[in-house]
Amino acid sequence: MRRASAFLARRSLRAHRRAWTAVFVATAAAAALIGAFALVLGSLLLARPPVERYAGADAVVAADQRVTYTAKPWGSEPRTVSAYLSERVRLDRSVVAKVAAADGVAKAVADDSVPLAVAGGGTGGIPAVGRSWASAALTPYRLTAGRAPRTGGEVVVDRAVAAATGSGPGSRVTLRADGASRPYTVSGVADPGRRGGAPAVFLTERRLTGLAGHPGTVDAVGVVAEKGVPAAALRSSLARVLPDRARDDRGILVLTGPERGRAEHLDALGARAALLPLLASVAGTVLMVALLVIATTIAQAVHQRSGELALLRAVGATPRQLRSAVGREAGRVAGAAALLGGAGALPLGLVMRSLLTTDALPLPVPVWLPVAAAATGAALIALAARPVALLAAGSVTRARPADALGAARAPEPGEPGRFRTIAGAVLAVAGVGSAGAATAQGGQAAAVAASGAATSLIIAVALLGPWIARGATRVLGAPLRRTGGASGFLAARSAAAHHRRLGAAITPVVLVVAFVCVQLAAGSTLERAAGREAAAALRADLVATGPGGLPADAVRTVRGVPGVAAATGVLRSTVVLARRELGEPVLDRLPVLGVTADRLSGALDPGVTAGDLAELRGRGTVAVGEDRAADLDIGTGDTVELRLGDGTPVRLRVVALYERALGLGEFMLPREVLAGHVRAPYDQQVLIRSADGDAAAAPAVRRALAPYGEVRVRAATADDVRIAPPTSDGDDALVVIGVGVIGGFALLSVVSTLSLISVGRRPELRLLRVIGAGRRQVRRMLVLETGLVAVVGLAVGTLVAAVPLMAFAVSTTGSVPYLPPAHYGVLALAVTVAAGLGTMWPGTAGGRSALRRRG
Repeated sequence: MRRASAFLARRSLRAHRRAWTAVFVATAAAAALIGAFALVLGSLLLARPPVERYAGADAVVAADQRVTYTAKPWGSEPRTVSAYLSERVRLDRSVVAKVAAADGVAKAVADDSVPLAVAGGGTGGIPAVGRSWASAALTPYRLTAGRAPRTGGEVVVDRAVAAATGSGPGSRVTLRADGASRPYTVSGVADPGRRGGAPAVFLTERRLTGLAGHPGTVDAVGVVAEKGVPAAALRSSLARVLPDRARDDRGILVLTGPERGRAEHLDALGARAALLPLLASVAGTVLMVALLVIATTIAQAVHQRSGELALLRAVGATPRQLRSAVGREAGRVAGAAALLGGAGALPLGLVMRSLLTTDALPLPVPVWLPVAAAATGAALIALAARPVALLAAGSVTRARPADALGAARAPEPGEPGRFRTIAGAVLAVAGVGSAGAATAQGGQAAAVAASGAATSLIIAVALLGPWIARGATRVLGAPLRRTGGASGFLAARSAAAHHRRLGAAITPVVLVVAFVCVQLAAGSTLERAAGREAAAALRADLVATGPGGLPADAVRTVRGVPGVAAATGVLRSTVVLARRELGEPVLDRLPVLGVTADRLSGALDPGVTAGDLAELRGRGTVAVGEDRAADLDIGTGDTVELRLGDGTPVRLRVVALYERALGLGEFMLPREVLAGHVRAPYDQQVLIRSADGDAAAAPAVRRALAPYGEVRVRAATADDVRIAPPTSDGDDALVVIGVGVIGGFALLSVVSTLSLISVGRRPELRLLRVIGAGRRQVRRMLVLETGLVAVVGLAVGTLVAAVPLMAFAVSTTGSVPYLPPAHYGVLALAVTVAAGLGTMWPGTAGGRSALRRRG
């Protein structure tokens, strides 16, 4: 039996090379894509922040940057979730003495940093970091000229600052750190001896502590060990002398080796923690798309041979022999394609990795990872191909010989089986129901429900493809016959006679249209709504910005300028909200604005619906977006518990509710609440409303702010008050990966599936030529069929995407979804070109012998 099935498989592969080519291409591309995602996910899991600033330290003592929340889900054991904090959690200064007293410690250095600006180097000055000269040993920096600073008026500049300002020992530089600019004398120039981060300026430790504004705490403690002390012994020694907890109940960490980078790049691991589930979700979508494409192409390849299989069954081949032969064919094709795709996973994965890597979180590629990723992709695809082929051939191989002979002569069935129809209907109802549930939810729950709805509807379309094709033929058949002449008549009759084939052609088009529309429209809908709300909230006509921000007294200076009606500073930070979602504990890290309530309404109008923003003052108040307030079941006068950016817990009284939360954030706090819990209490912008409503006050404001350095005063835009930028580098990378890579694969599936169908139609095209159809008529028929596939695929794919997108848009923005017309136009053009390539090239260029003559 094995020899017979192997013989059938070999002969069939030779006879159907062109049909299996489409399967080979789709399978190889799927294996490459899955292997590439495995490589990127593995690289992301292994990623660690680089060690630069603390390269000269043997250990770093720092506070844990995570906050945790424990809750008991419904009917389950308590669960704990964690989130990374965006602001530095500081240590009590007494920790420095305890670290210095530990065994094996040669030096313990209190490390603080202050953002500042150095005058010169162009508009806005040079952003730099101020540090104490004692901390220079932690990198280490070494003097190349001059000496260390001895007084509060002296500084050492690094080579980057020296080159940009032309300064050297004895020269003067102007720095702005704590308000107005101040001149300093350069006592020396230092060189880190390696590629560093931001330009650095070193001051005396006493002067830096005064500028930092938190004399009782330090950012971290750098440790230089005595000679010969191993890292493990140093870690144990430090653990014995350190307290269990830091300020605000955060744990204290002793970081050695590669872990030291965590103390430098605070949010690197937080960004990784946020990126991992998003990338894993995209990878899951990739796997679903790949399996759906492979199932479609293999099923179509086997279905086109149903007559041949039935004939073999009629002449005595056993069901087991046929199943084994088909399985061997699919396995050999998929195995070879998976090996090729596994090899292609490496370059594709490296391209995707380059889009996601940053200076704060470079993604490593160990030698074993590409091999493991390629093997993962190849194995998943190779294992999936054989059962799909066996399932597709099941209806023929199970038939009795006499029935199979009739099946060999029977035309293609016009509708799917009962099980397939029921499953498709159930998934369609589930998708619509999930979309309906999304409209009643908000935030991440709505996004998850909408994503589930899109997945269910796409699979339902794949199962109900013949029914959709039948409906499309009834709707578009008459226009084809009326406008297309003889070619239109042929196209309409061909579509009506081959619903299953048309359904298989439509499915990949629907897949690519629905997927790309969901990926692009979800982000553009949120961006558009947030932009509109920010524009509606903006009352200021001018904005002042400076390198590194502006201190609090800059607002008071602006308010005293003639012609200024209102001014408020905007301090940006984050808060962490602990809540439950469907019983599960959730920690949301949300961006917030810190504002000054006095004359706020003249520069910014959040759209207050309850309460009074004038009460947004002091350290115990907050204004909340009305949608978030409804989720938390709170109103004015109630309290809400938050953790500030450095993990400090606060209990705030709600004084106002507002409606423009998408543009301005879901919480708005008084500036003084955030000021002590950020890296530096500087306003990122000062919003200014001029008395006459135009930019005439700009020169006067610029003159008033001249002591604060190179301050820029320009016309205000909605982006100046938006809680987050329209897009980030991480968002752009995910869009490129999600839409570009996966969308490209889906378009490839369109070409391969339609090519497979067109290869199977060559006998039909020859028959049309024999009975008298001209070459132009046949080519025009193929063009019309291509248009039919593209139009129906675009319409159904748009409808499939519109259902979850509508639910998502209504629940999050209260509006309809939005996709830029240019984006949809590019998508429609790409789908049409792919459909044309898949239908026209194999049907005409590859089958010219079928069209060249009539007999």
